[in-house]
Amino acid sequence: MAKGRKPIPKTQREISISQQEPYVPPFGAPGFQSTGNPNNVGTPNRALETSFRDDTVKPISISIQDIDESVMYYFQNVIKPYVHQNGERVPVPVIYGSPEKWKSFQKDGYYRDLQGRIMAPLIMFKRNNIEKNRSLANKLDANEPHNITVYGKRYSKQNEYSKFNLLNNVRPEKTYYATVVPDYLTITYDCVIFTYYNDQLAKLIEMMEYASDAYWGDPERFKFKAVIDSFATTTELSDNSERIVRSAFTIKMHGYIIPDIPQKTLNSIQKFSEKNKLVFTIEAVQSADTFTPTTTTPMAPPSSQLIDSANVVNNTTNITNVYVNLDAETITFLNTNKALTAVTITSDTALFYGAFLQAPANFPAVNKNSFNYFVNGQFVEPSAVVSFTDNGDGTCLLTVSTSGLGYTLDPTDEIIAIGKFA
Repeated sequence: MAKGRKPIPKTQREISISQQEPYVPPFGAPGFQSTGNPNNVGTPNRALETSFRDDTVKPISISIQDIDESVMYYFQNVIKPYVHQNGERVPVPVIYGSPEKWKSFQKDGYYRDLQGRIMAPLIMFKRNNIEKNRSLANKLDANEPHNITVYGKRYSKQNEYSKFNLLNNVRPEKTYYATVVPDYLTITYDCVIFTYYNDQLAKLIEMMEYASDAYWGDPERFKFKAVIDSFATTTELSDNSERIVRSAFTIKMHGYIIPDIPQKTLNSIQKFSEKNKLVFTIEAVQSADTFTPTTTTPMAPPSSQLIDSANVVNNTTNITNVYVNLDAETITFLNTNKALTAVTITSDTALFYGAFLQAPANFPAVNKNSFNYFVNGQFVEPSAVVSFTDNGDGTCLLTVSTSGLGYTLDPTDEIIAIGKFA
């Protein structure tokens, strides 16, 4: 006798969700998601989810640290600041002003190393302010970002180029990568230059001024426009103190960020493939119809009418060869396989601008079973289609079962029907 299964206690999340009764807004209400409570969302649309496993192209992300590194990279590898001291060319080090270093500079007016010696010449910078630039593009809504950029990848490991595909007119499908429009920011950096002499300071200011209004950063990564408007110079020499020659200026970096966060990963499409199309053709052999009837009365073979296969089976016992003469209208009807794209009306209906093709004589009338339906490239099971009717005014109305689909129709969905359209 099999033992009873030990009950599994519910988790805290399951208990919490069972107690929730969220407000269900009417369809299309502004400010509300069509899915209602995000905890009770049904089966996701797998057509919009593509894995990045074994893919050499990864989702794009640009962080604030990347902008900080672009400033450091440009100082060290492009500007390459230097001064002449004691007849030698001395490179000027560039450091990021951490809170401890910046506090030391504000207290003493200069920066000292671990041995207490003044570090000069020296360039120190730190990030001071981040301001959003709303005059440029925006992703519109972080919960459902529709404003995205798309770039394609021609071939992949699954779709390799081959001469066999070229001979058979097979075009490999393209893989596309989508990323949300970035948030454009203006990041302000406070910079300070320390030197021993005024001529050294003037030389470094010239270097900074020449690099202004250029795009700073690593050419193999990201580059951002830097703007420097003014330089404030200070020279101090007092009793029992060190000589101070410095200049303070501000760098405005016009940058952008695409954060690598779970919210972006869950709510925005990242990768999708091109839709493929299969074309089927029908070949018919025109000849005389030959069959053996069960009765003794001779039966004249039809000349230009389509034989009902069910009646032939029921009235014959020995079918040798069956050939059908197809007229032009019948061949056109059988070969018709037209695709139309719909416009979403509500959460379970869609409107197609087209009409049903008239079926020839002895053919069943065109109905919902005469078509195949796709939502965002995903095949819709016939059980999820409630009805598909011809309105008689050049339009057709499709009604689906949202419970059968597992999701509701959205105005941004691509709904396609393929079948007997006129």
